[in-house]
Amino acid sequence: MTGSGPGAPPPRGVRAQLGRRRDQLIAVGWLVLVWNLLWGDFSWGNLLGGLLVAAGVLVFFPLPSVTFGGRLRPRGLLVFGARFVVELVRASLHVARIAVQPGYVPRSAIVAVRLRVPTDLNLALTAEALSLVPGTLIVETDRDAAVLYVHVLDVRGPADLANARKQVRIVERRVVAAVGSAAELRQVLSVPVDKESS
Repeated sequence: MTGSGPGAPPPRGVRAQLGRRRDQLIAVGWLVLVWNLLWGDFSWGNLLGGLLVAAGVLVFFPLPSVTFGGRLRPRGLLVFGARFVVELVRASLHVARIAVQPGYVPRSAIVAVRLRVPTDLNLALTAEALSLVPGTLIVETDRDAAVLYVHVLDVRGPADLANARKQVRIVERRVVAAVGSAAELRQVLSVPVDKESS
């Protein structure tokens, strides 16, 4: 029995509309904050200017809504941050060694990796985390198929390609463990990263 009284939850369409409005208000808030930070002064003029710019961006450049259905996990965030710093240092040293090694010409490759959680948020966060590490770069994304095309530096053989795919899936798993829902976490943990198909 669906209730329609004062204590009943709003219908699904109304909830979706309220969610979109909430997301738009959050986007306006961030855009206004960035606008004021760019000017370096929080004033009424900059506040009004930021509101006008934010409204223009949302009206003329609408982006698909990215809703957050997960939850923040402090332990997952800590593990993600710590491992990210370790990988950043390790990759930086590896790229520096390649740069100064005389006569060595590294081979690179582009690998396609299908993510296990096909949400826009997971796609964006995983791609950003990978692109920030030296030696890897996202060259293209297939949003519909949830596939990342990753440029990898210093590939010597098939084992390096398999390792690159594995690393992408490990990063995805850490992202989901930090901010994903319980269902998404079960999804990425259901199959070990070294057993997943490419």
